[in-house]
Amino acid sequence: MPISNAQRNKASKFLSFVLRHQPDDIGLSLDTNGWAKIDELIEKAAPKIKLSFELIEQAVVMNDKQRFKLSDDKTQIRANQGHSIDVDLALEPQQPPNVLYHGTATRFLDAINKEGLIKGQRQHVHLSADIQTAKTVGQRHGKPVVLTVNAQTMFEQSIKFYRADNGVWLTEHVASQYLVSAGSDCLVE
Repeated sequence: MPISNAQRNKASKFLSFVLRHQPDDIGLSLDTNGWAKIDELIEKAAPKIKLSFELIEQAVVMNDKQRFKLSDDKTQIRANQGHSIDVDLALEPQQPPNVLYHGTATRFLDAINKEGLIKGQRQHVHLSADIQTAKTVGQRHGKPVVLTVNAQTMFEQSIKFYRADNGVWLTEHVASQYLVSAGSDCLVE
């Protein structure tokens, strides 16, 4: 029987929850790099959701944000980024593009102008290499705004950047001085 979009979406949300935030909710063990054994995941998820290898594989392959990754031997899965739990994704620092973008909502601008971009409950601040991705992210939080980050200047000042397997750029914090524009001229119409 074919797997429906609804099944895939439900599985993807569940995977995000347990692999990025609450593996303990189902008693799932993640290794230090965030990997979970697929067999254990299927077994421990059973009371909450019926998963199969095929459903998990489709949730990985067809996720438009490429949130998950299967190990080369397809026995393990992990989230590519977005963790609020402590995992070491074993990413090497990289030189970012000259500018990166961050999508958010207008209601956060005052705080961002004071504090910069903070990671909150997550391990990193998430940045994108293109405006459209940032706009899409911002729309999830309210009236969108896209902020431009002077990544080159940050990098020159020894601030580390990492690139997740799905292309999302990660850093610890973006001070407001590195935001090229955080005013009304960055509003998305």
